[in-house]
Amino acid sequence: MTPEVAAVARELVDMAATDHLATVQANSDNHTEQLAWRRMTAQHADRLTEIMGECGWPTAELVGEDAARAAWLIAQHADRQLDVQRRALRLMEQAVAAGSASARDLAFLRDRTRVNEGGEQIYGTQIAGVRDGSPIPWPCEDLERMDERRAEVGIPPFDEYVAQFPVA
Repeated sequence: MTPEVAAVARELVDMAATDHLATVQANSDNHTEQLAWRRMTAQHADRLTEIMGECGWPTAELVGEDAARAAWLIAQHADRQLDVQRRALRLMEQAVAAGSASARDLAFLRDRTRVNEGGEQIYGTQIAGVRDGSPIPWPCEDLERMDERRAEVGIPPFDEYVAQFPVA
């Protein structure tokens, strides 16, 4: 890994760590923390756009496993910048087809992007809320086959997946 690529890898990992801390704070009722999280995710998405312009999708082969996962997280959280999510989605699709990225991560990003576009998700990875104490997904295409599609990309069945979420 060149020193330039190593610097990008460190930057991606640092952005993901900052994102994680800010996400925890933004999940509170503190409006100031929520606005700070939004600004931070926008800045991170802008930087990811630059990185994608320089090297395409930051794969594990290029930047290492942790940095590749960080890039995916940054794209996931670029909810107010659909152009960034769409570009990341296209580049990840190419990387998955080449065997250089995770089909599971791509499924999560595809669902997130589709929900943000106002469409139906495919894999049921995005949770809309809780009804009668159970998490429910945003609308999902062909709901009867959702678990089958999830299995194809290495995501556990929906009921198993949502069992890990604390119910308020």
